[in-house]
Amino acid sequence: MTRRLTTAVGGVRQVPAPDPLARDYILLALRLDQHLPGIVDGFFGPADLKAKADMEQLRAPARLADDAVALRGRLAAEVPDDEPRRQWLELQLVALETLARVRAREPIDYLDQVSRCFAITPRRRADAALEAAAAALGELLPGPGALAERVAAEDERWTIDPTRVGVVVDALAARYRAWAAEHYDLPPGEDLSVRLVHDQPWSGYNWYDGGYRSRVDFNLDLPVRLPAFIRVVAHETYPGHHLEHSCKERVLVDERGHAEAAILLINTPECLISEGLAELGAELVSAPDVLPDLLVELAPVAAVPLAGDAGALRDAAVRQAAILEQRRVLDGARLNAALMLHADGLPRPDVLAYLAEVGRLGPDRAAKQLEFIEHPLWRLYIFVYFEGEDLLREWLHLVPARERPHRFGRLLTEPHTPLSIRAELAAGR
Repeated sequence: MTRRLTTAVGGVRQVPAPDPLARDYILLALRLDQHLPGIVDGFFGPADLKAKADMEQLRAPARLADDAVALRGRLAAEVPDDEPRRQWLELQLVALETLARVRAREPIDYLDQVSRCFAITPRRRADAALEAAAAALGELLPGPGALAERVAAEDERWTIDPTRVGVVVDALAARYRAWAAEHYDLPPGEDLSVRLVHDQPWSGYNWYDGGYRSRVDFNLDLPVRLPAFIRVVAHETYPGHHLEHSCKERVLVDERGHAEAAILLINTPECLISEGLAELGAELVSAPDVLPDLLVELAPVAAVPLAGDAGALRDAAVRQAAILEQRRVLDGARLNAALMLHADGLPRPDVLAYLAEVGRLGPDRAAKQLEFIEHPLWRLYIFVYFEGEDLLREWLHLVPARERPHRFGRLLTEPHTPLSIRAELAAGR
């Protein structure tokens, strides 16, 4: 199903012509996507560049790696007076070079790939911290049976009636858009449509089409539980991916002429900023102190089993804020699982057992998590959620809570990288 949430302003949008460096960067990415389908997550730049890449003879991955190196060599001369833009392009090109070299079968181990693609050093989550979170979760959900079974039973109480998922999306997106409009200048005519889909490795996905428009998919392969879905909707819409992409298109592409921002690339440093931003944006609009009231309000809309008992609903809603905090810590098992599978070389059944035993996931959810970690396009990607959120939370929390929406707004319009954020952290600003 498709749902249109806002109405676009009519008219034909003029796409700015890219400068030579941006033009060649775009062509490099489009050419690499022919070898690694899905690396280009969205493109709303000049159509003639896409046509050129499609019509020309296929370039070998090794040559594309050399093209990336050559483009990096041009940065100092062609972007002499814009350090943020130059650093952004530098790190993006390191990632594209790495992806091309891996495709050319050069031996680059998994951890080096992660470091080069995201400009971070991946960190394992301590099993002791995961066990502490599990113990705290057990205290919040007392009773007989394994913790995973008690968690599953709690989830069942919060499961959205499948026929009501679209209505819940409408209610949340309208609320989040109003919050975003209160704090930021929304691009004129920004537009968002939603589909409910199946057979995907992710829970939600934003497909940004340009012209300030997004298509957002929510996956119904597994039952949708309201407490987590509240964050997923914010992550994909406002103030997450849709708001970020539309604001950056308006400011970086349309106003500043940075045409390289008109192509969105998977497994590059921009993803770490984007996913960290979306996770923190969800926190801004559904903070633990407001979550219980939001759950109580939405429970009848979602037709969750708890909705008919006002007293039990209020108690369960208050408990959910604490439960979600511990489950977010336990989610670190997903990151460890990726390292176990791809860096340590553990057998798949062992990794699946780890997700179930340490992550306290039921069989279906453990299998869905492993499906994402194993996917050829997403095998590196799990790190951007954890490392991106940790990095940006530290940066955002340099200022008091009342100032954080304003500070967050910088992430919506500036070409930040993991290095630029770390530099500001080191400077205490």
